[in-house]
Amino acid sequence: MWLRTRQHGFTLIEMVMVITILGVVASMVAVFMKSPIDAYFASARRAGLTDVADTSVRRMARDIRKSLPNSLRTPNSQCVEFIPTKTGGRYRTQDVVAGDGKSLDFSAADSTFHMLGSNAALPVGQQIVANDLIVVYNLGIAGADAYNNDNTATTTAPGTETAAPVETPIGLNPGKKFPLASGSNRFHVVPVGEQVVSYVCDVAGTGRLLRTTSTLANAAATSCTTSGALASTSTRSVLATKVTSCNFDYTGSDLQRNALIRMTLQITDSGETVSLQHEVHVNNTP
Repeated sequence: MWLRTRQHGFTLIEMVMVITILGVVASMVAVFMKSPIDAYFASARRAGLTDVADTSVRRMARDIRKSLPNSLRTPNSQCVEFIPTKTGGRYRTQDVVAGDGKSLDFSAADSTFHMLGSNAALPVGQQIVANDLIVVYNLGIAGADAYNNDNTATTTAPGTETAAPVETPIGLNPGKKFPLASGSNRFHVVPVGEQVVSYVCDVAGTGRLLRTTSTLANAAATSCTTSGALASTSTRSVLATKVTSCNFDYTGSDLQRNALIRMTLQITDSGETVSLQHEVHVNNTP
């Protein structure tokens, strides 16, 4: 005896009803999921903006801490510029033997002096090389202003170091009579590749934070320039984009204590805005 089995399935109406119900459920789930997803992307966007702003101000702070004493200036609130240094040292104040020329002479143009210590022992990036600038006792005032080359001299390749105590002969070409001696017998070294560094906020133009480098001879022509072609002796790189506000506030120099520069940077993207304020102490002891 054969039994007949009955097959069951879905009718078209049942399938349409199921699809409709699933659509309603999906819509309800999407409503609840949209806010967390939007919040995640907004948080990621804010984190990216914060990272860019933080990296920018820390880069500026690192450069400013290495600036030549009394060289930092703010021609306007959208720009800060300074003369960077890569190392420093102490010069010999007295000849070992009278007339041997090992000391730095402040009474006449001097073409060579001895640095106390070994130049070769310094890290490669801090070693004195030919065409670096030696600066002695920069006060940032008339007669002692590195921007005017009052107290700067171009170096030649360092000579052969002496035995203990180790000293390094430093040549100057041409010879230089420095206007003032340092109270602590110190000098600073400005790298040949970067003699003036400027951070410029081009908010109204491209919305970018620019880092510009130039030579002292062209500082007046290139400092704080945001539009047009810069001189061939300068280069610039983009530090941050989408900058909507920027401000540099420098309290000025005080030889008795550190000065202070306050930097404010605001970056905006897709309606998200991040504002960051950073303060840097500036050592102005020459």
